[in-house]
Amino acid sequence: MIRFLVALVSALTLAAPARATIEIAEVVSPGGITAWLVENHEIPFTALEIRFAGGASLDAPGKRGAINLMTGLLEEGAGPLDAQGFAEAAESLAAEFRFDVGDDLLSISARMLTENRDAAAALLRSALIEPNFDDVALERVRAQVVSIIDADSRDPDAIVSDTFARLAWGDHPYGTSLNGTLESVAALTRDDMFDAKARVMARDRIRVAAVGDITPEALGALLDTLLGDLPDTGAPMPPPAELGLTGGTSVVEYAGPQSVVLFGQVGLSIKDPDYFAAYLIDHILGGGLGSRLMTEVRAERGLTYGISSFLVPRDLSETWQGYFASANEKVAEALAVTKAEWAKIATEGVSDEELAAAKTYLTGAYPLRFDGNGRIASILVGMQHQGLPRDYIATRNDRVEAVTADDIRRVAARLMDADALHFVVVGQPVGLPQ
Repeated sequence: MIRFLVALVSALTLAAPARATIEIAEVVSPGGITAWLVENHEIPFTALEIRFAGGASLDAPGKRGAINLMTGLLEEGAGPLDAQGFAEAAESLAAEFRFDVGDDLLSISARMLTENRDAAAALLRSALIEPNFDDVALERVRAQVVSIIDADSRDPDAIVSDTFARLAWGDHPYGTSLNGTLESVAALTRDDMFDAKARVMARDRIRVAAVGDITPEALGALLDTLLGDLPDTGAPMPPPAELGLTGGTSVVEYAGPQSVVLFGQVGLSIKDPDYFAAYLIDHILGGGLGSRLMTEVRAERGLTYGISSFLVPRDLSETWQGYFASANEKVAEALAVTKAEWAKIATEGVSDEELAAAKTYLTGAYPLRFDGNGRIASILVGMQHQGLPRDYIATRNDRVEAVTADDIRRVAARLMDADALHFVVVGQPVGLPQ
């Protein structure tokens, strides 16, 4: 039985006063799988986005990198097809499949023509339900992962990210790279791939969105074809990740003319009532060319080519981070100016002009995200994962507009703590403790 609940969602367009409307239907397949659907029958094409919550954080103990390696193998042969046969079958159907994984989600993106939808769905099902994980493909993809790990060991951006994660989250899965280590990846077996798949690809953690030339009835049948034979449950979700950062600086020696810097403190959940105030603060502080950090660190002092800040509301931990690169002899000053701006916005808030400009930009830019079936499907499945309601698109800009200067001052004082910022510096900075 298909339960069809329609929410009329309006998204602002740049061509005011016109409004684009998106009708989001909730579809429940006969087998009980829920999805969000936006029907668009103008072209015979459907974009499908599938997410499995937990992602690479569900690696078994001692098997770090298994889910990442398994994800890379999903399109390397399934059922009677080897890797080349699978690729040729997808090409013959003009179907596109993409598999990716992060620490919170395993993502599957599918694009298929209406005339080939049943055959494309059957091919994708084979990858999800009966992947081969054959030894030839396993060794090929393992070599690719090993190459990435090796390259990352010499990449200052990867080093700064990995160091920050280790200091922030320690033994939690967030604290290590989802790629695993050379040792852990070398030890993974074909049996580990089947175990990794079972840990994350289960029905109790599915989120689905579809946009395009498909009816609710057809989508319901498609969902059961693709996902109905997956196990009901996977591995237990990891516990929350306690943020272990305290204020200070950590330096990782790396030879070169400049240092890269990743810094952060505790953040907040996207479900927090103060999230939109924090979102506006972040945009004003480090969200673009006209931000305070860009003005003070780059334009006024020439300490960097670019600096940014960003909220990172992950499933199991929230941080407020920033990044810049600077010549070794300028890093100390750039760090000091960054802390000063962080402290200033915490104590003084923002001006009415800054707040109005930020609102204008963020509300005007939002409709540009909805520029194709695939993008819309990705946004919708992300909304599901974050627990946002179906009317969020219609109300999002109103939530931005509702933030007041008093809200900004209160939230900045509540959250922003320059003394709590931890800076990870990879390079040979002058004037910082080694």
